[in-house]
Amino acid sequence: MAEKNTEKNSKKIKSIHEWPRHGIQFLWALITNSYLAGFLQGKIYTGKLKNLCVPGLNCYSCPGALGSCPIGALQAVIGSRNYQWAFYVSGFLIFVGALVGRFVCGFLCPFGLIQDLLHKIPFPKKLKTFRGDKLLRKLKYVILILFVILLPMFLTDILGQGAPYFCKLICPAGTLEGGIPLVLLNPVMRNAIGWLYAWKNVLLIVIVLLSIVIYRPFCKYLCPLGAVYSVFNPISVFRYRVDKEKCTGCGACTRACKMNCNPVKNANDPECIRCGLCKKACPTGAVCSGWRNEKQKNLTGKTGRDLTQA
Repeated sequence: MAEKNTEKNSKKIKSIHEWPRHGIQFLWALITNSYLAGFLQGKIYTGKLKNLCVPGLNCYSCPGALGSCPIGALQAVIGSRNYQWAFYVSGFLIFVGALVGRFVCGFLCPFGLIQDLLHKIPFPKKLKTFRGDKLLRKLKYVILILFVILLPMFLTDILGQGAPYFCKLICPAGTLEGGIPLVLLNPVMRNAIGWLYAWKNVLLIVIVLLSIVIYRPFCKYLCPLGAVYSVFNPISVFRYRVDKEKCTGCGACTRACKMNCNPVKNANDPECIRCGLCKKACPTGAVCSGWRNEKQKNLTGKTGRDLTQA
């Protein structure tokens, strides 16, 4: 009987459609990159909306971008000592993180959508995990501290200005959304390319190829924005929880999770991007999500455990 239930759950997991979520991702990407004149003229939008940050990793230099990437903005203000603007960017990240955590990664990040679609490309052997996976996931925190904070703060020019080192040396989203379109559309930019542009394109190609085999490698191992939001996952207002009375321990939610999280063990794991696959895979509806309120804070099962912390 147990084997039949496991087989049934496995078939259910394979039949889950993610296109409703992808539709939201695609719509958000269009809204935040709707400056059509930028694509036609090969120029960057510099209007007042650029003073505002968008929640996801969306390159400032994308010809269609209407807002600023919070990671790019954070590097810029740290490097310039513009503390007033730094308070805004920091406050924005804290507010979004405390409100929804890594829900942004699952629904509001254009580069996340690109990786999602790349992973749908058929490949003989998809890697869900491998030796060193957990250690590699710590790398995004190192990148956040080193490339986003410390290098712009301390490695400055003669004027005391720091460079956006993550954007300059690593960010594949910036290459895809900003670097390549600008070089293709703007002759002046084509004359300025050099070794750094070549390096960024090589890195982008590696991320693209890895995304076919591994689900969201950039999000798992390199993204500093994901590192910021992951800190807030366990305490955010929007959260997941598991009803212990409904849970049968079948493991369907764990098998469905592409980020290798175990919702029963930790429904608000820092790695969870809140894509909702675990909810759809659960045969009893034990996994649920919503806004935390006082009623939920006091909700306990027969075991006496707080379900919001499950």
